Amino acid sequence: MRQVLIAGRYRLLDLVGRGGMGRVWRARDEVLRRDVAVKQVVPPAWLADDERAELRSRTLREARTAARLNHPAVVRLYDVVEVDGEPWIVMEYVPSRTLQDVLDAEGPLAPRRAARIGLALLAALRAAHDAGVLHRDVKPQNVLVAHDGRVLLTDFGLAVFDGGESAMTRPGLVLGSPQYVAPERAAEGLSTAEADLWSLGATLHAAVEGRSPYARSTAMATLTALATAPPDPAPHAGPLAPVLAGLLRRDPARRLGHDEAERLLRAAAAGGTDANDASPRTAHDGLTRVRALRRAALVLAALVLAAAAGVGTALAVTGDDESRDQPSADRHGPRSPAYPSGDPDDGRPAPPPGGHDPPPGGRGLPPPPFPCVRPHAEGAPPPAGSPAPGETFRPPAGWIWHADTSGFRVAVPPGWRYSRDGDVACFQDPATGRTLSVTGPETGEPVLRLRAVRDRAAEAGALPGYREWRLGRAEGGTVWECGWEAPYGALLRAAQLVPDTPPGGDRWMLGWITDDGDWAGAAADWSTVRASFRPPR
Repeated sequence: MRQVLIAGRYRLLDLVGRGGMGRVWRARDEVLRRDVAVKQVVPPAWLADDERAELRSRTLREARTAARLNHPAVVRLYDVVEVDGEPWIVMEYVPSRTLQDVLDAEGPLAPRRAARIGLALLAALRAAHDAGVLHRDVKPQNVLVAHDGRVLLTDFGLAVFDGGESAMTRPGLVLGSPQYVAPERAAEGLSTAEADLWSLGATLHAAVEGRSPYARSTAMATLTALATAPPDPAPHAGPLAPVLAGLLRRDPARRLGHDEAERLLRAAAAGGTDANDASPRTAHDGLTRVRALRRAALVLAALVLAAAAGVGTALAVTGDDESRDQPSADRHGPRSPAYPSGDPDDGRPAPPPGGHDPPPGGRGLPPPPFPCVRPHAEGAPPPAGSPAPGETFRPPAGWIWHADTSGFRVAVPPGWRYSRDGDVACFQDPATGRTLSVTGPETGEPVLRLRAVRDRAAEAGALPGYREWRLGRAEGGTVWECGWEAPYGALLRAAQLVPDTPPGGDRWMLGWITDDGDWAGAAADWSTVRASFRPPR
């Protein structure tokens, strides 16, 4: 990758995290000669102008909030710079994985290890609360497990100062991830230290059980359960059970405070042995149970509960990540709206690939499960490149070689358009809607990673009418092939392929999406694309 210098000081070295609305780079501070993390906000093209302005304000607020905190369990902020009118946050660089990445790769944790993580997070929250700062988005995606053993709380993008909601929060709208939002926040929009502690309890529940205490198949179902049902049991909590029970009390006045939570966490961290904390579980067993993983993207869409559920507040679901966004190693989950052509609340599904008008539809459009899923082809034709020196593959007549700025090469059919969805390369045929996405480099064991993507997409409601053809070894790599129903009634079909690489090489992922009726007709093109793909050398 060509190295870029921003603000005359920070040289971007490599991408370490991404989500729906941002990227996190490892960079070199040329003045102080140290590595830093630089958070770049990348608003999706589908955001309205006021939402883009809101995102910029949120970024500045995150910086101002984090600057007030000085604690070893909180990622430190160094600087804020402006690049092309957008704020970039310069932070402490922590080689790490998110807690969610750990759960995806290893399965649920033993209670003693979870308790030690809980102690670090509790200390970070105490420091924030003492400074008058409420985090409002404590969840596994925002917990960094550093390679040196430290545990840090990050992403204060939703944080506010104690004493009231931010002016950025619209009336009747609560920002956060529904599985980790306290009941009183979902119902009344109340942000308090007690609500942060509830989210800590939900995060620790996910650490030992592999899923949050209110994990359901959709965000709406999660909010309904949050309003009406007790938290799910935690049979593997062992000595952590009293902590979970105390932090997840529905009444904030009866919820554990900092001191008592710390006492119980210390007892859980010291008591028993990990071997006896729970019945034997493998990472595969844990992941098989997980059906409530993160939503990597930040999706700005209001979810309104029925009055019978007793929740009168809309909640905008945010992920990543994002990769989303938030600093995290895995960022290839849902990113862009699958079907809206403008205002996500206009209540009208946009046309399917190929340009057919949909019938008038209702609200609540599901997000897309993959990047680059769009109603119309965007961008311009990719410039014709040349094959790499020594290349022996010959694509069909009319196809062109594309040499991407990310370093990969691939052959694409004539007439296709090229664009970016965050840092994902998108290629789409305006005539048929056939779509290719290229994401990378990827981390983690491919089949576990694809299962995690599947599970969080299902939790986000992104796979209505889900059908799965396969998830495992095939086509010279690891492939997940599935279908889902678009809002206009058509069945879309997709394959996500992680090709095999030599030992030590970076893994990349190819995505292929078509209408189900076009799947067989598109097979030859998909085969050619796979055969032509060359990762960076």
